[in-house]
Amino acid sequence: MPQIGWFEILIIVSLAIIIIGPKDFPIMLKKVGSWIGSAKRYVSNVQNEVSSLGNEDFSTDKKKEEKVENNDSK
Repeated sequence: MPQIGWFEILIIVSLAIIIIGPKDFPIMLKKVGSWIGSAKRYVSNVQNEVSSLGNEDFSTDKKKEEKVENNDSK
């Protein structure tokens, strides 16, 4: 995976300031930040749902095992 260094970031920021303009640059940074925050929240929600599905499967398997053990001991 390619790595981005400080020099590359400086070039990207400089080009963005030239293309977007110094007045609109802070507004654009705010928008990009909100998009990134939304994407992170979405990914976090998906991860939580997947892990909760895994926990539900584990708990139902555990309950089935307990029922089988209880029936075997009688």
